Amino acid sequence: MLVLLAGIFVVHIATVVMLFVSTISNVWMVDSSVLGNNTSSGLWLQCNTTCRMLQVDGNEAALKAVQAFMILSIIFSVIALVIFIAQLFTLEKGKHFYIPGAIVLVCWLCILIGVSIYTSRITGKTLHYINPHYGYCFILAWICFCFSFIIGILYLVLRKK
Repeated sequence: MLVLLAGIFVVHIATVVMLFVSTISNVWMVDSSVLGNNTSSGLWLQCNTTCRMLQVDGNEAALKAVQAFMILSIIFSVIALVIFIAQLFTLEKGKHFYIPGAIVLVCWLCILIGVSIYTSRITGKTLHYINPHYGYCFILAWICFCFSFIIGILYLVLRKK
């Protein structure tokens, strides 16, 4: 049981770190052109040789929604981690970790909404890319989506022994 708790803790820490990196970095969309100019855009900046504020053609509200949902997912994930650690020391034997499980599933939902809005509304609207593809931050966000779901379900069925 201790190994399972330690594994869940490590995966939860990794999820928080990956969520933070995917939200803060500007590599959600990358354009690798033939001339060697790599242009990338994230949730905040658009970088070529220098970085500037991200401009979205007519979808500023969608970009703000993605930013908000990704920040909310980080906040909920950290809160769930703190509650899980607190419940390790205060919860009676035989009780379930329902509260951190529910909060992680809210985090999972925030990631789903944020990344889905980005995919449907923001992709291809930041620059007129020639050869666009998703960057590592976009992929990290989807990995965090999967990890959050798994962690949330494990918290809901996990019983302290």
